[in-house]
Amino acid sequence: MPAPRRAAVLGSPIAHSLSPVLHRAAYAQLGLEGWRYDRFEIDEAALPGFLGTLGPEWAGLSLTMPLKRAVIPLLDEISATAASVEAVNTVVFTEDGRRVGDNTDIPGMIAALREHGIEQVDSAAILGAGATASSALAALARICTGEVLVYVRSAARAAEMRQWGERLDVEVRTADWADAAEALRAPLVIATTPTGTTDALAAAVPERPATLFDVLYEPWPTELAARWSMFGGAVVSGLDLLVHQAVLQVEQMTGRVPALEAMRKAGEHALDAR
Repeated sequence: MPAPRRAAVLGSPIAHSLSPVLHRAAYAQLGLEGWRYDRFEIDEAALPGFLGTLGPEWAGLSLTMPLKRAVIPLLDEISATAASVEAVNTVVFTEDGRRVGDNTDIPGMIAALREHGIEQVDSAAILGAGATASSALAALARICTGEVLVYVRSAARAAEMRQWGERLDVEVRTADWADAAEALRAPLVIATTPTGTTDALAAAVPERPATLFDVLYEPWPTELAARWSMFGGAVVSGLDLLVHQAVLQVEQMTGRVPALEAMRKAGEHALDAR
């Protein structure tokens, strides 16, 4: 019988996290009977102490806000992907006790788009300018051949996004949020804003929309996503992103590749139950 292994998701707030559902479904599908996956309410102040309590049975951690940047000084190494956006959402503990950080959000976004037939676009629009927007820019750096137009609410956020563009080698132009309805005509629209923020844009969806990637998953569909689907546009959801990035986390922590559909179904059932 193999020794029990542990993993968990950390963040604050954390009660809403679907990660335990997804990872436990992966363990069940892979037959990893000795594995546990939990959730812990941990903020930046508590993070160093928590990491110090973890023993050799720990395989890895998933991190959500506000820990994705705070964890970096506590790690031995981070991947180039994580360094590119200064955000770590995955920590793997190696056999020799090292803490290695990675970011699976970016390849998760690319994989979710690929699943919906989006391999490359010649331009794109991003709604919002928070942490998820910088990950979206990093994903677009790999699949967008032209300009990315980012719609923001403040000059400070606009400057930040242009800086991220320079760093990630993406051609970024910023525009005022008041003109966000114009974004909806782009070949790919990535909505990275909090719940309700894009509701007012639903009425502006064009007659033949292209692809919307809305990173929200609860409540779902958002008003924008529902209207987009009604007009025949392709919609990629936040659950798609969550599942694809979790598949990569499970692979890094266990060394096994789980079945995407088993994890997706578990996530859908959990959201339905809510």
